Formats: sequence, structure tokens, C-alpha cells
Amino acid sequence: MDAPAERKKLAARDFKSDIKPIWCPGCGDYAVLNALTKAFVELGRTPEQIAVVSGIGCSSRIPAYLSAYGFHGVHGRALPIATGLKLARPDLTVVVTGGDGDGFSIGGNHFLHACRRNVDLTYIVMDNQVYGMTKGQASPTTAPDWEGSKLTPEGTRINPFQPLVIGLASGANFIARVSSSDPINIAQIIVQAIGHPGFSLVQVLSPCITFRPDQQAWRDQVRTASVDFTGDAARAARRLMTDDGFNVGKVLFKGNRPVFEHDAATKPCSVAELDLEFAL
Repeated sequence: MDAPAERKKLAARDFKSDIKPIWCPGCGDYAVLNALTKAFVELGRTPEQIAVVSGIGCSSRIPAYLSAYGFHGVHGRALPIATGLKLARPDLTVVVTGGDGDGFSIGGNHFLHACRRNVDLTYIVMDNQVYGMTKGQASPTTAPDWEGSKLTPEGTRINPFQPLVIGLASGANFIARVSSSDPINIAQIIVQAIGHPGFSLVQVLSPCITFRPDQQAWRDQVRTASVDFTGDAARAARRLMTDDGFNVGKVLFKGNRPVFEHDAATKPCSVAELDLEFAL
């Protein structure tokens, strides 16, 4: 009998759906989409081994543009959905995609506890410091003196949310920052993030060229981080607290906290049995 034919090696295009992205031309999110497909190829995954979960926002459209399992959830709730999915299906590679508004405003509380819980999933946040899909309001990561929104014509006058600092303090096991102007590096960092056990946080500086045209200057402001990652949370905290937000291209922290997993020894039960537990 002939040996079974080997499965055709997949290419990045095999992970893209037939739906054409509708982001503004020049949006940084295109680079993240392309980087994801390249990362899946390098990891040797197949579409049925991957699930991508998102919330609401421009960047949260990514599941529709990928050929893999996808779930487009409600605003701010992508992380609890992904957590439940990973615990129920630990065999899947679970990736969460979203933006700074979705993840750090209405989803801020879920973000803290996802870091703390340390389930083995990867959270990719495309941070453009603005609500792009709802026409340019200030977001949690917006600088306090930005006057570009009609809702905050004198700036927010509020210190911006620091996702990497807060992620580290809350227990994220892997932290990195990249720029959408370097798509090859994004793919490499995503490969490392998915491969590292526990909750991985990747912040992508992804300019909004429509409502924050000033962010096109980021291409010249970003620089490759001068130090390699550390596994010491205290040292990582000192680095991040003195960082200006433009050190990119490297992993900043790799921890070794135990991964939160479902107890495989737990006896499965039926829906009827669950109903009995809640009967009055």
C-alpha cells in the first residue's frame, strides 16, 4: 500500500479569508494581519488549529480576514471569551486581537485579570491612542495634551494608561512592543509570544493615519530596544517605568509563572447534571 501523501505545505495566503480588509489605506493594522499569517506558517499551524478572538474596533475585524476559527465578540469582552475557549480546547492556539480602546477602557478589568490568571494565550493590541472606528475620540492611552478630539478640545489632562507596566504588575508572562512599520519583526515576536507558556502581551504601535496623522512620525521616532529581555519582574518594571514608549522590536520580559490550566482529571458532566446543581 502506498504511504499517505504528505499534506501540502501551507503559505501565508492560506491563512487569509476571501474578505477584503476595509481599513484606511496606510493603516498599521495591515502589517499585523500579514504578520499573523506569516507567524502561523512558521509555527507550523494549520487553520483548524487556530482560533482568533476579538472585541470591537478597527483592529478587531482581523478574525474576519483570516482563514481560521474566529469569534468577533462584544466590546471589551474578547479576553474572557478567549480564556474560556483555551480552557475548554487547550489543543487550539488562541490569539486575541484588539485595540487600545477595546482592551484598556471597557475591557480594562478583563485585561488585569487575564494577566493575573495567566492562561496560555496571546493578546495582540494595536495601539493608536485613539478611537478610530468611532471617529477620533481620545482613548485610554492618549497623551493628556492631545487636542485633536472635539470631545476633549483642551486635551484629556489625564495620565495615559500604561499597558506594559500594568500588564507586568498584573502578572503577564511575556511582554513585547513592536512597530507596524517593521512587519517582519512583528511576525518574529508573535512566534515567540505564542510559543511562550502563559499570557503573552504584544503591544503594536499602529498609527491611525485618518484621525492621528501626526503618528506617521512614529516611523522615525521608534528605535530598537537597546537591552535584551529580562526574567526579573523588578528589573523589567524599572525599564518600563522609565521608557518613553518608542523602544520596540524586542521582547521586554519573559516570566516563568505557572500556567493556569483546566484540571484534566475533572469528571465531565452533562448539561442536565449542571441544571440539577442549580435547582432550588
